[in-house]
Amino acid sequence: RMLSGYKPKSSIKDSYKILELEEGCSLDDIRNSYRSLAKKYHPDSSAATADTAAFIKVEEAYRVVLDDVATKTKSSENNEEEEDLFKTKSPQHRHYLSFEGVGIGTPSQREKQYMQFRVDRATEQVLEYRKQRLESQYAGSDLMKAKDVRESKKMKITQAVERLVEDLIQESMAKGDFDNLRGKGKPLQKFSDCPYIDPMTHNLNRILIDNGYQPEWILMQKEIRETIERLRKNIVASQSKLGGPMTPHRQKQWNRICEQFREDIRKLNKRVDSFNLVVPLLSRQMTHFSADKEIVRAQKTYEALME
Repeated sequence: RMLSGYKPKSSIKDSYKILELEEGCSLDDIRNSYRSLAKKYHPDSSAATADTAAFIKVEEAYRVVLDDVATKTKSSENNEEEEDLFKTKSPQHRHYLSFEGVGIGTPSQREKQYMQFRVDRATEQVLEYRKQRLESQYAGSDLMKAKDVRESKKMKITQAVERLVEDLIQESMAKGDFDNLRGKGKPLQKFSDCPYIDPMTHNLNRILIDNGYQPEWILMQKEIRETIERLRKNIVASQSKLGGPMTPHRQKQWNRICEQFREDIRKLNKRVDSFNLVVPLLSRQMTHFSADKEIVRAQKTYEALME
């Protein structure tokens, strides 16, 4: 019986059927069948037949069959010990009381079988722990699926950017852009003294930037930041031109300015959506700008200037 107190639910006949065995088979047959099925269905394997539910059934059946074999072994040994008692030869068979009743044959043979039994039992406990961990992970399967989708998207975008950089380098080399570089044939100077940046990656990026090659998402990010700063300055300047106090005529003009500002923010947010589709890192994605919050911010900036 397992130390963890695990009680299999499957019947003995069904368990033998799941392991593709017949009753009375040897321990080696049981172990070999279990290992082949575990490799076939284990979720951590890269096999196309990996199936968590099937692996759990195989594991349960393996425990049931081992328990059945151990029970039959103990009952047969008890019968032998009773016969030995009647023959008044119990002192010669006391070694059968050791090794937790596992194994048959001489004491040395039983010791080897017992050591193998302990190894198998430890393996079962490790598999039980992994199964419980998998069950706890699959309890939040929706979250796991969403995370896998995000990771897959991130990996695909990263690979696409790497291929793009490599294509740009090859294209530049084919055009001869690198033939007349200053300092050709000399070691590259370190553009950055930061010890945490890979020098080769930094140098390649610097060469691409110097030759006018920049990833699309970097240009879009720069454009978005420049646009929002320009809109903020323009609305503050417009309010400064209106001056105060706020008369009905000036209020109408301010409303038209705010309406145009909201339209500009709406267009900018569309640009933000396009940026989020091409940016390679999820942490670099941008959120939408709120026109109302920006208007309140502009009013506070104007009041601070007036003071």
